[in-house]
Amino acid sequence: MRLRPELLEVCYRAGAFPMADDYGRIEFYRSDPRSVLEFDSLRVSKSLRRVIRQGKYKILLDRDFEGVIRACSRRPETWINEEIIKGFVGLHERGKAHSVEAYRDDELVGGLYGVALGGAFMGESMFSRMRDASKVCFVHLVERLKERGYVLLDCQIQNDHLASLGAIEIPEKEYLRRLREALELPCSFI
Repeated sequence: MRLRPELLEVCYRAGAFPMADDYGRIEFYRSDPRSVLEFDSLRVSKSLRRVIRQGKYKILLDRDFEGVIRACSRRPETWINEEIIKGFVGLHERGKAHSVEAYRDDELVGGLYGVALGGAFMGESMFSRMRDASKVCFVHLVERLKERGYVLLDCQIQNDHLASLGAIEIPEKEYLRRLREALELPCSFI
């Protein structure tokens, strides 16, 4: 299957997201309930606040989108294969997928990426090579989305890490309603 950027966009607008299985097959999924983060519910621990205040990491946007998605794909268990990488790089080249990146001594040490459509940002994956690097990126993402008028941060499938940052689950029906409204907004990530 060739994962075209146009297909990715259509699926995200419909509330679906891609995942590759162990055999390289890509399928689209929707989850019920859906994990989202309400911006004002972001939980930042004291230690993470200290790391942010100290400026331990330099945070940049879209400097190395492909590097971020490739780093995310290097986990022992991953849903990101080469076809997904190519599709998302194509979506990034069209200005609809973005990365938030953490650097230390000019080395990429953490980051996250996702899809930005209207006033919705659909987070896809994150990685960290140094303590708290991806969390600092996540906090930066939330601040940016708030500043830019976004109204929805989709985290897709809830896990303990997302819950610790303040993500909650909502029924898919509610998510799809909020997504439709968010897609109508003229927000710009960059």
